[in-house]
Formats: sequence, structure tokens, C-alpha cells
Amino acid sequence: MIIRWFLSKTVRQATAMRKHVWRLLCAQRDILSPQAIEALASSLRALQNTLAAKAAKDALRKQMEDLEKAANKWLKPYPHPAWRENVEVLLVALAVAMGIRTFFLQPFKIPTGSMQPTLYGVTSANLINQPDFKIPTGLAWVLEWFQGTSYVHVVAKTDGNLELVEPPVRVLIFNIRQKLMLGGRWHTVWFPPDYGSMTLEARAGLHSGQFFRAGQDVVRLRVNCGDHLFVDRLSYNFRRPERGEIIVFETKGIYHPNVPQDQFYIKRLVALGNEHVRIGNDQHLIINGNRLDASIPGFENVYAEADYSQKPAAGDNEYYGHTQVEKFANENQEYVLRPNYLMVMGDNTRNSLDSRFFGDFSRQYLIGKSWFIYWPITKRFGWGYR
Repeated sequence: MIIRWFLSKTVRQATAMRKHVWRLLCAQRDILSPQAIEALASSLRALQNTLAAKAAKDALRKQMEDLEKAANKWLKPYPHPAWRENVEVLLVALAVAMGIRTFFLQPFKIPTGSMQPTLYGVTSANLINQPDFKIPTGLAWVLEWFQGTSYVHVVAKTDGNLELVEPPVRVLIFNIRQKLMLGGRWHTVWFPPDYGSMTLEARAGLHSGQFFRAGQDVVRLRVNCGDHLFVDRLSYNFRRPERGEIIVFETKGIYHPNVPQDQFYIKRLVALGNEHVRIGNDQHLIINGNRLDASIPGFENVYAEADYSQKPAAGDNEYYGHTQVEKFANENQEYVLRPNYLMVMGDNTRNSLDSRFFGDFSRQYLIGKSWFIYWPITKRFGWGYR
């Protein structure tokens, strides 16, 4: 039984070898000499005849060795085989990644604070007037980095005015370097964080011509990166989107002076086709006459406060309900969605450009729904943000 198994294995190896050499011969036939073609064809016929005759293992191995010698002698080697192999592996990996991104999961970065406190965009704190604050080092710095926190600290090398702040030098998705010209000397920040929709100057309070003394802090900034998540592109191929889900959609189907046509937005789905929508004076949505509240899945954070009348002058980042603006300027203004259209609103109602301004949009521009936060590692990591 063991002899039969081994012989069967040898036969398989010989068959595979013959097919491989035959493919190479076919591929190189137009560049090989007649002598090379005949020698290779003769070796291939000999191996084929040995296989057909069901010869013993030793005879089969001898023909395999002869074919290997002929192939090494007459076939032309491909140039730079190691490079070719690495490039092929890279291309396959890219094709797989693009396939996953196109049909299954697409990475997405939260650009703004419109979905706080559920999802966070880039936020920062200017520490320039907090000299007692110690920027962490060592293990403490590593732990904060995993939580998405980075620090930018620049100290003036000489007396002088701030002349120029260059944008970060970017390679693929990474910021590599950013330079500031102060007093005729360059000051370099290595691996600066993503500043989101703002610049370093805006977040750090810098302006051209600002004067600094040597040794004075120019930038002392803490930056918290925005949430990075995967968007599920598959589920909506099999079911309709549901109210309360956080969705990503293209803006090219939305016509509003403040909405660019080449971006992706992320908001909470609040209404679907043919529904009648109003915003009550208590800042709760009213869908087809039914008032939404915190008991509705997905709206727990939106309607967390019980009494909005106590917050008449809420700031941009105080999260409660939906303010009455634009198409919903008062409780009597009702919006009726078109069939197969969607309506979205941000959880951070005072800091969100959403359907209160641009109305509904076609479902064909829907990309998918938020699925999993993979960075940073905070309490919102995974599915915890819901």
C-alpha cells in the first residue's frame, strides 16, 4: 500500500513537471532556437511515454531529471525573478484589498464633530497658556498614543517673527514632516498629527508676523485624532436601511452651496421615502405624527437630556435633540420625502450640515452603514460607540 502511494505521488509530480515545462516552452517558442525547441520537445515526449507505459519509479525519476537538465539548459530565465515574485504578490494583495474595499468593508475617517458624542472627529486643546501641564513621555506617551492623542511642541530657536507655516508633507496616508519659518530659521515637526478640517495655525492660534523670543513656546498643542471605522458595504444589498443607523453616503447627489460634490458624509438616518417629518418645539423629530425619543434604537445619545428648555444658549458641542433651522424653522414646517429617498441628521445638532439644510437625497448615493471603529483604542473601539 505504501509503495503504491509513493508511486502515485511520483506520477503526480512528473505530470505537473511536464505541464509546467510545456507551458514555458509554448510561452518562449518564438524566442528559442530550433535546436532548443527540439531538445525540449524530445525530453517532454520521453517523459510522456514513460508515464504512459506506467514505468517503475526509478525510470520515471530519471526522465524527470533529464527534463530538468534540458529545461535548465535551453529555457531562458526570466529577468529579476525575485522582483517579479514580489511584484506579483503585491499586485494580488492590492487586488484582494480593493475587492474587499469595493464590495465588503471600506475604511472611513470621521472628518468633523457633527456626530459627537457618538463618533468623534479631530479635536484639540491649545496648551500654550498652561505652562504647568507636562507633556507625557515614555510609557504614558505610548498609552495616550494608542488612545489617539498626539502632541505638537515647538520652541523658538531664535528671536523673530513667524514668517511661514508649510502644510504637512504627506506620503500616502501619513504626515511625515511639517516646517515653520521663524526668525529666518526652520523649525521642523516630525510626524505631525492629522489636523482634520483645520490647520495647525488655526488650532494653535498662530498668525503670520507673530513675534517670539528664543526659548519661548511657539506651539504647544494636544490633538485627538478622529475615529477611524469600517463601513459595511454589503448589508444594504440584502435589506433596506433602518431608522437610527449611522450611514455613509456620497454628496454628489446633493445640491447646496455649502456641500461639495466629491465627498462622503456620515450622519444618522432619521427618515425614509414617503415619510412626513417635522421637528417639534422640544427639538424631537416627529415622523408621520409619531414623536421620537431616547427609547428608539440609535437615538439614545441624541435625546439624552430630558428638558431642553433649560439650555436655550447651548454651545456647538452640547448634544441634545435637533434644532429648528432652514427647512425646519418651526414646528409647523413639514418635509415630505420622495420615494426611495433618505433624510439624515447629525447627533451634534448645532454643528452639523445635514438634511435640515439640504433636504433628502436619493438612496442610490448610499455607500453603507458604520460597522466597527478600529482606531483609536477608546471606549468607542469596536461596536461600543452605538
